[in-house]
Amino acid sequence: METVEINNRSDFALWAIERAREIVTSEGAAFAMAAREMDEEALVSTATAVGKAISDAMLEVFDGLIDE
Repeated sequence: METVEINNRSDFALWAIERAREIVTSEGAAFAMAAREMDEEALVSTATAVGKAISDAMLEVFDGLIDE
C-alpha cells in the first residue's frame, strides 16, 4: 500500500472514501454471495472480514498520527 500524506479534513475524507471503496471491492463480493445464498455461517464469516478490514484501516491512520 502506498503512503498518503493527510494534511487536513478534506485529505482524510478522500482517503477514507478510497479505503472504503477498496474494502467493499475486496470483501463485499463474498458478503453479497453469502447473503444471496442465505448462508448464515458465511455471512458471519464475511461480515467479520469486512469489520476487520475497517478496523485495520482505522488503525493504519491512527498509527500514522503517532510520532515515532
